[in-house]
Amino acid sequence: MKQKSIVFILSSIFRIFSLLPIKPNLYVFESQYGGRFDDNPKAIYDYLYMQNNKRNQLYWSIRYRDRDIVKDKNVKILYRFSIRWLYYMARANFWIVNARMPKWLPKRNETKYVQTWHGTPLKKLALDMDTFSMPGSDLESYKKNFLIEAKKWDYLVAPNQYSKDIFKSCFAFEKSFIESGYPRNDVLYQKNNDKDIKAIKERLGIPLDKKIILYAPTWRDDYYISKGKYKFHIPFDMNKLIHILGDDAVFIFRAHYLVAESLDSISTHSNIFNFSTNIDISDLYLVSDLLITDYSSVFFDYANLKRPMLFYAYDYEHYRDKLRGFYFDLEENAPGPFVTEESLFLKELKAFIDEDKNNRNDKKLDYFYSKFCLWENGKASKKIIDSINE
Repeated sequence: MKQKSIVFILSSIFRIFSLLPIKPNLYVFESQYGGRFDDNPKAIYDYLYMQNNKRNQLYWSIRYRDRDIVKDKNVKILYRFSIRWLYYMARANFWIVNARMPKWLPKRNETKYVQTWHGTPLKKLALDMDTFSMPGSDLESYKKNFLIEAKKWDYLVAPNQYSKDIFKSCFAFEKSFIESGYPRNDVLYQKNNDKDIKAIKERLGIPLDKKIILYAPTWRDDYYISKGKYKFHIPFDMNKLIHILGDDAVFIFRAHYLVAESLDSISTHSNIFNFSTNIDISDLYLVSDLLITDYSSVFFDYANLKRPMLFYAYDYEHYRDKLRGFYFDLEENAPGPFVTEESLFLKELKAFIDEDKNNRNDKKLDYFYSKFCLWENGKASKKIIDSINE
């Protein structure tokens, strides 16, 4: 059956179910197109789940092929695009989502669509983009589809004033902002203590007596295999890395969800861990002593912990000028050393591991924190739920 016919059937079924009344206090959550059980929607889900309010009905939208990520979890599942999914989506009081929904899926006026998004923007987004390298589409269509999507949103979560200003532009959003900080960062304030950090390390099988290095790079739009599938190249010599780690540190890979499969066969060396899937990245923030990234928005979240960061931007000019473009000069404003060469990256990493006192630019980090983290206080989930239930 052709895709257009399938879309017509699915949207028709949804519209039929939309003739039924909305179910009060029915929430449907989704993360990254149904492929994850994490991020801002998960934090809000956890907040509501812990309230144990029997009036609330909480459902998680997930792709059937990714069903194992909720295995052994007490979660009510809706398999994306199933008849049951269409039924609950049509009757839901709230959609809480961190990416786009299908263009063909309408939204009832009675349903409140809460778009949490999934990061403070460094890379240009949506309507602000000047270049486009993703397969299966073009820049004009991409922007048009984003406009259609953003008009469905009733609420948009903003982690800081900087993001709110950009979201107004890149999404042409004119409805209600929730100035709350990101729900996924609540845990960074609630569990940033020795007891909880030790418990996470033990659960993940990470050594308790070594420095923990977290590497969380972004994906590249032009590193694609096919539509929706991307690859990742490790931009440094693994043998050199292992030598630098020695007996004093371990290295955690956390790839972007679009390229996570590229690291399935990563080194099995005892000091190398791959937590690119099925592990909440907030747990990895909490246990790590240093974050290494490039252009991923993870560093905005990690800044809440006021811990050292290292920026390894090996393709900086290409990414800045050919792929996305940035909203600000990362090289100038990065809250940590910024390097583009492998030799300098390994040198900075070795210095961090060898030194008893972590070397960092406190003034730069403090300024970064004041600009991007002031709305964060560990209570974002509560503020969002209070706002949408007013």
